[in-house]
Amino acid sequence: MSSLVKEDLEKKLFKPLSQNLYEFIEIEFSVQDRYYLCVSVTKTEEVKIIMVKHYRIGLDEKYEVTKKWSLNDLQMIDGKEADTDNPFFDLHFKKVYSLEAYSCASKYAFARTVNKLNHAYLKKDLQIVNFDSTYINDDSIWSSNNKDCLVLMRICFYAFNLVCLSLCPLPL
Repeated sequence: MSSLVKEDLEKKLFKPLSQNLYEFIEIEFSVQDRYYLCVSVTKTEEVKIIMVKHYRIGLDEKYEVTKKWSLNDLQMIDGKEADTDNPFFDLHFKKVYSLEAYSCASKYAFARTVNKLNHAYLKKDLQIVNFDSTYINDDSIWSSNNKDCLVLMRICFYAFNLVCLSLCPLPL
């Protein structure tokens, strides 16, 4: 489903704006409408964070840009609580925007993408706080393009270690 939405967003909104869509997540912003938080790169290699409203007119899907920021203006992403599984986070520009992602995994996917594009295009000191850095940084051994498989890989690794340790004979 999300790949179809991404294709539709690219075709109807981002390609006409001459931008490449890198990531989008659904956010809980309004009860009536769907909203997406998108990260894109322009032809001039400027990274944009765009809030898009999604609505239908008859059978036609429509997208409207409601807010637009430059990554250069982003000061911090605050994940609220790194130790709990919650979808809430803040984007700190000149104003702080408190958002709720559809899931904790999508919150991390957004932060990973912003961090990756920051390193690729801006190389500025962007603060990403209250996130588990293991799942944010690309230099982590758990880094992967499979995103949601990261937790499963880590659990399997620990389970394998426990099995190996339990099979080791103890010296008497």
